[in-house]
Amino acid sequence: MDRIFIRNLTAEATIGIFDWERDIRQKVLIDLELAVDASVAASTDSISDALDYSEVSREVLTYIEASNCFLIETLAEELTVMILNKFNTVWVRLSLTKPDALAGSPEVGIAIERSFSG
Repeated sequence: MDRIFIRNLTAEATIGIFDWERDIRQKVLIDLELAVDASVAASTDSISDALDYSEVSREVLTYIEASNCFLIETLAEELTVMILNKFNTVWVRLSLTKPDALAGSPEVGIAIERSFSG
């Protein structure tokens, strides 16, 4: 299986458990890998046969900016479910990073993998 990847996609979200975090928007970074069979797109050289990573990026950014999660775990799970349901992929690896969320560390985050089960 081939993989399309998107690195360091940046968005702003309302995310966090503290009251002050609920009143601001914070930067989050997303890395994605999506399993695809790229052989058809490679042979036809047509975007209609490819996973349109521009569309994936737009959908992810729109979702994040409309979200209102307390935990990065929740946002990561919701994003993977949305991607699996909306795009022609059977597997997603997603890393969601919240920069400067922890004193003494430049970033914290979560990495999850999910497969389509339906």
